[in-house]
Parts: sequence; structure tokens; C-alpha cells
Amino acid sequence: MKIYGLTGSIGMGKSAVAKMLRREGVPVFDADAEVHRLQGPGGRLLPAIEARFPGTTGAKGVDRVKLGAAVFGHPEELKALETIVHPAVNHVRKKFLRRHRARAFVVLDIPLLFEKHGHRKVAGVIVVTAPAWKQRLRVLARPGMTSAKFRRIIHLQTPDAEKRRRADYIINTGTTFASTRSQVRRLVACLGAKRGR
Repeated sequence: MKIYGLTGSIGMGKSAVAKMLRREGVPVFDADAEVHRLQGPGGRLLPAIEARFPGTTGAKGVDRVKLGAAVFGHPEELKALETIVHPAVNHVRKKFLRRHRARAFVVLDIPLLFEKHGHRKVAGVIVVTAPAWKQRLRVLARPGMTSAKFRRIIHLQTPDAEKRRRADYIINTGTTFASTRSQVRRLVACLGAKRGR
């Protein structure tokens, strides 16, 4: 089984591409979704997060606004949160890989693949991209998003041009839905053909 990494900056359409991959029968591990589950109502990480960041959790799970305020712009606090979250996500990812070990390939959807050096552990990297103006429109349409917050997020991410330069495969979502879906289907056929090579 080969493991490929799927990544892309905020607002590039990575989640849409992940859904298309699943529709084509590709097992996709969504790191962000797993984090939400672990931090949601009754989530396994709530006690540890509350102990380290008092007042940031409740009956509905983590209060993302409060936790974000506690760690955003504070590298040491962010590192403390990652020390809680990353081992738990890694454990679930290993179970996912064992479950799909008979498949030709699987995809790990990891937003910070380059930033956390995960690209070194996969057979290839798929980067989802779109024009900067479209990215900005998509992101600013999100509830609670501001231009200042968007700039801070972008500052923390590897630039799109750099991601594209380091990619093994690129999916462009700055076009029509049908075109993007066609790109995804070609990619799936290409990756499937690489089995055993």
C-alpha cells in the first residue's frame, strides 16, 4: 500500500477534493475531522485540554474561540496543545492505515503537511491550489473570518507557490467543478497504475 499526502492552504478547496477522492473509492484520512471529533462533545482530549487551558471546554466540547485566543500568537502555548493533540491523532491514523492495508493506496488529508514535515513520510504529495483572489473570496465568506485573521493564518502556512513547487501532483480548483472532478479522476487512475512499482 502506498500513502499519499493531500494538502493545500486555507480556502484552496482541499476538502472538496477529499470528498471527490472518497467518491472515487479512495480511503481518505481527514486529520482535521479527527481533531474535531477528539475535541467535540465527550471527546477523549477534553480533560487534558481543560487541565492545560482552563475554561476552554464545556458540554459542547472545546470552545474554539477561547482555545484559539489562548494559543494563537503564543508559540509555547500552541506547542503545549500540539503535545496533547498530535499523539491522539497519530494513534487513530495508524488504525486507519491498518484497516486499509490491503488497498493499492490511501490518502492522508493533512493541512499542515509541509509545515510539520509530514511530506517526508509519504510516497507523494498532492497539492490543491486556486488563484489567490478566489482563495481570498472563499475564506472571507466564512462565518467569523476577517481580513486580519486571514492574513495571520496565511502567514503561518507555507506559501501556495512553494507548495506547488514541491508537489508531486497538483489539483486546480480555480476552474469548474467538472474540471476539478476530471482532474481527480485522472489522478486516481494514475496512482492506481503505480501499484507495485
